[in-house]
Amino acid sequence: MKKFLILFYILGFSFTGFAGDATRKGTSGAEQLLIPVGARSIATGGAFLSIVDGVEAIYYNPAGLDRMSGSEAMFSYMNYVADINLAYVAIGAQLGDLGSLALSYKTLDFGDIPVTTFETPDGTGETYSPSFIVAGLTYSKVLTDRVSAGFTFKIVHEGIMNTSADGVALDFGVQYRFRSNFGIGAAVKNIGTNMAYSGEDLKVKTGIPNTALSSGTGVYEVDTEEFQIPSYFELSLSYKYDIDEQNNLAMASFFRNNNNLEDLMGVGLEYAFMNTFYLRGGYNFLLENTSQSIFDFTFGAGVDYEMASGINLAFDYAYRNVKEFPTANHIMTFKIGLR
Repeated sequence: MKKFLILFYILGFSFTGFAGDATRKGTSGAEQLLIPVGARSIATGGAFLSIVDGVEAIYYNPAGLDRMSGSEAMFSYMNYVADINLAYVAIGAQLGDLGSLALSYKTLDFGDIPVTTFETPDGTGETYSPSFIVAGLTYSKVLTDRVSAGFTFKIVHEGIMNTSADGVALDFGVQYRFRSNFGIGAAVKNIGTNMAYSGEDLKVKTGIPNTALSSGTGVYEVDTEEFQIPSYFELSLSYKYDIDEQNNLAMASFFRNNNNLEDLMGVGLEYAFMNTFYLRGGYNFLLENTSQSIFDFTFGAGVDYEMASGINLAFDYAYRNVKEFPTANHIMTFKIGLR
């Protein structure tokens, strides 16, 4: 098991060594892969990937999925930026000694956008809405009482009217808990194929050069350039301090090495009362060009209640500050678990 853990960290730090820097901003696409989900984790700045568990772990570290007991379902909704909304749903089941499986689905809602053309720049009266989707299948297994590992296979789709781009990506993660109060986690995200747009809307009718005027028109299709998806490596440390039987405080920090912008760090805190009521906060910052960070501080609260019938209900809210837009991100998440 120690060899497995060492190999994983070698993979992560090797990825770090070959990653790019701020000069590669704007060279990747599929940015929906970077939009976080889950109000609990967003409120703590995404710092708890070392101990996050259940279906909320799918996005942050798939190794935590098998830390749940029974089955879980989660629905999350976010008011993102520029009147864009995000919806996310995930369903997972614990399969005993076989581990855990989960399905997840993320989609962006851009609203109705007017169709414009060269001839009608003010609009044709028609509308369209882009389709940005990420669908995933996650498997996770608790290997020992301290170590869990998991991966997610994702299909990425972007569609704008009759033009689209598709790709696939993989996430890998591991969590190691030295004892009940201290954990370390690492994840490699979005390792996958390049994407390129194609479709009917890229085809244009035009006259054929060097032919007679009555010879009709030809059709050519724009050849689009491929783009990479935004890959990154994350490492997190967390510690849970038990104040007394009813109160505890969890703290975490993380480092993210990006392949398409500056590296990122963050910290998070979560206060719990009777493991039912929660207050949370977090902060993210770029290690270079810190003033250019679009997102910085976060906070939120939540309620987690387990009923006598074995049904667990949780509701979480998170607020994420956005510097360059007039409105912040508001995230609401509802989870139900069957023990």
